[in-house]
Amino acid sequence: MPETGFPPGNETEVPAGLYIHVPFCSSVCPYCDFAVTIAGEDRRAAWQKALHAEALMYADGGWAFDTVYFGGGTPSILDLERLADVVNGLRSALCINEKARYFLEINPEDASIRRIRAWSDLGFTFASVGLQSPDDGVLHFLGRRHSAEQGRLAIERLKEEHFRTVSADLIFGLPGQGPSDWRRQLEAVIQMGVDHISCYQLTIHDGTIFGRRRRAGVLREAPDDIQADLYELTHAVLADAGFEAYEVSNFARPGHRSKHNQKYWKGVPYLGFGPGAHSFDGTSRRWWNRGKLRLWQRDIEKGRWPLEDAEDLAAADLAFEVLMLGLRQSDGVDLKAVECRWGVAVIDPNRLVIERLVDNGLITVLGTRIQPTMRGMAVADGLAREFEV
Repeated sequence: MPETGFPPGNETEVPAGLYIHVPFCSSVCPYCDFAVTIAGEDRRAAWQKALHAEALMYADGGWAFDTVYFGGGTPSILDLERLADVVNGLRSALCINEKARYFLEINPEDASIRRIRAWSDLGFTFASVGLQSPDDGVLHFLGRRHSAEQGRLAIERLKEEHFRTVSADLIFGLPGQGPSDWRRQLEAVIQMGVDHISCYQLTIHDGTIFGRRRRAGVLREAPDDIQADLYELTHAVLADAGFEAYEVSNFARPGHRSKHNQKYWKGVPYLGFGPGAHSFDGTSRRWWNRGKLRLWQRDIEKGRWPLEDAEDLAAADLAFEVLMLGLRQSDGVDLKAVECRWGVAVIDPNRLVIERLVDNGLITVLGTRIQPTMRGMAVADGLAREFEV
């Protein structure tokens, strides 16, 4: 245990979510700005050792988990023996519920029958497939290593091996992409039989390959009006296919919402291990790890918390965050519950704001709960800024 007692325990008695950042990829996609690296087995072994040491730092903090999410990076790139050692090491170090749900992000090129069965044997039941598109031309533009056929086969195999939920990640808003192209891609993915779809608008970040192309004037993001049309089309097509738009970017068939991701959106505790991972104690403190793999690993080897920074949030900040995240979800947010939890007035100071947003067709009101409409979800972050908290 490090000498400083900085990261707190879980004082809420609410089961927490555990996030494991696997920072390794076989290549870095041109749009990616995550904390990832291309590294061999030696660095992966060192990451595994440091990860186990980080878990032991929290072993006596009263944390209990009912979801475990392996994200990245590319968790599916880990060899099966290493992944098994990591999972079993976490189970030995931490209090993880026997019925906890395990989530694994997967690249299609890694999804052989042998590997899928091994993942299932380890307890993974939710697979998030980095499909990005069912179109080979789009995959080439995005710098992906798999083909459309490999993506289809990965989903088919996961379904055949009875994964509880199979999700597909998609990217829309590419330069030149029109409604007919995007509709065709959505319908192709629906036909694959997935249970959950995450649709992310292409965002070009500085420091990425796409960012450099934008600065050179050879790549532009799609105009806002096109992005809005594609977003509305996404809702329409997926609703017709039986998917609930339960969060701005996430759509699920009934019973297949992501239990883990909802922890982030509902203000309950979660711990993040690995470089760049974030944590929240469920009350007022948030902290995040160093993003560079070597710096994160060095701190742990020296017996220090591998922290980049931390913040103690005031009640008003926490109330605003719950409001903002609630307005990104179809269930919305109960303003009375926010007031009771954080002791901050929300309803009375915002009655005129609420009336105006209702009149503009951006939210609906049910008692003390406000819920975004589809139009409201498209501008959800802007909605929150209308409120005085």
